Amino acid sequence: MKERVIHNVIQEMLPFLSNNQLEKLKKILSFELEKIEFSKNKDEKLQIESNTQLIELFISAKRVEGCSEKSLGYYRTAIEKMVIEINKPIKEIVTDDLRIYLTNYQEKKNLSRMTIDNMRRIFSSFFSWLEDEDYILKSPVRRIHKIKSATVVKETYTDESLEIMRDNCKSLRDLALIDMLTSTGMRIGELVLLNIEDINFNERECIVFGKGNKERIVYFDARTKIHLKNYLESRNDKNNALFVSLKKPHNRITIGGIETRLRKLGRELNIPRVHPHKFRRTLATIAIDKGMPIEQLQRLLGHQRIDTTLQYAMVKQSNVKLAHKKYIS
Repeated sequence: MKERVIHNVIQEMLPFLSNNQLEKLKKILSFELEKIEFSKNKDEKLQIESNTQLIELFISAKRVEGCSEKSLGYYRTAIEKMVIEINKPIKEIVTDDLRIYLTNYQEKKNLSRMTIDNMRRIFSSFFSWLEDEDYILKSPVRRIHKIKSATVVKETYTDESLEIMRDNCKSLRDLALIDMLTSTGMRIGELVLLNIEDINFNERECIVFGKGNKERIVYFDARTKIHLKNYLESRNDKNNALFVSLKKPHNRITIGGIETRLRKLGRELNIPRVHPHKFRRTLATIAIDKGMPIEQLQRLLGHQRIDTTLQYAMVKQSNVKLAHKKYIS
């Protein structure tokens, strides 16, 4: 690029300057253009450093607030992709930049509106933090409203499905595992961290560490207590984890291990979409249908916001009809 500019200028000046003058002009052009290129590279480097520093400061702040490393990784990836694509200093990004980015990203990746709204919320959190910390005057996400998406009623397990799974468990561990998920509604990430000493059999309860390392108590029923005791008494390993792999060396079971086992069980029994989170959603739905106050269910599930709890609980239409007769008809 630089050589082409010098060549064009020299060609234009040929009729007006001597050879010595042309040579001098060539040296001056080369020197001045070199300074411009150096300055440009320096500015770009400073921009990259500034963007990186702001992202790192935000991630550090969220880590202090108690966000999990998984969430932090999701935040970092989403923000870094956006900054690279927009190709501006973060402090210069405006609302239209983000709108265009989200629109193009959705079309390119064929993503759902819900996924795009999750990205919007991440950007909102990032730029709101920049605003609060006085790095920017006003968040450009303020004028990007929540992206509406169709409400999808997610499936829950029927009573029959749960009993069929219990009846067809080939190991005491799997039976205790399904009972634990069914009666407590805990997250799969919370279950794999449980140790044997965390279980209080007398009170039928245990302490779990939820999102943000927050402790809460969850409860299990009498059937779970019996099956869990039977499983623990059958073990001959030294591992203090509540659930371990069936094969030696009997390591603590992983999230992936549970997901794989449940998918296989679902295929064998012809039960569609068997996965750990569905147990949590089932418990929430049953609790609401039986009249459990939403605030208590929120505490049981470990949700910070009650809106999240309401998304889990799908009230049956038959109960809506009964409620109508009771309170209105």
